[in-house]
Amino acid sequence: MMQGFRQCLRLLLAVVLLLPCLASARNDTPPAIREIALAVLPLEARQTLDLIKRGGPYPFQRDGVVFGNYEQLLPRRPRGYYREFTVPTPGAGNRGARRIIAGGEIRERGGEFYYTSDHYRSFQRVRE
Repeated sequence: MMQGFRQCLRLLLAVVLLLPCLASARNDTPPAIREIALAVLPLEARQTLDLIKRGGPYPFQRDGVVFGNYEQLLPRRPRGYYREFTVPTPGAGNRGARRIIAGGEIRERGGEFYYTSDHYRSFQRVRE
C-alpha cells in the first residue's frame, strides 16, 4: 500500500515539475516588442528602409534573404514572410549587427518592419 502511495506521489511531483515546461512550449506569443519611431532610427536604418520600399538596389548580397525567426522573438508567420536587410554600421569591416526585418508586402504600406541593433537578440517595431 505504501509503495503505491509513493509511486503516485512521484508521478504527481513529475507532473507538477513539467507543467511550466509544457505551458511555455505551447505559448505561440512572442514577448512584447517595443516600438521605435521612424525619426528615431539611425540614419542608415532609415536609408535601408527607403531602399526596401523602392525594391533596391541593395548593397549587400544577402539583403532580401528569408529571415527564419528562429529566435521566435517576432510574431510567428509562415516561412518566407520575413526578409532581412543589412543596416550599414559606420566603421564596421563587415555587415555589422544591425538589420531591418521586413514582413508582408514590403513595398506597400501594409508591410511591417522591425529593427535590431544587436543581431536578432532584440527587436523594435518601426512606427512610421
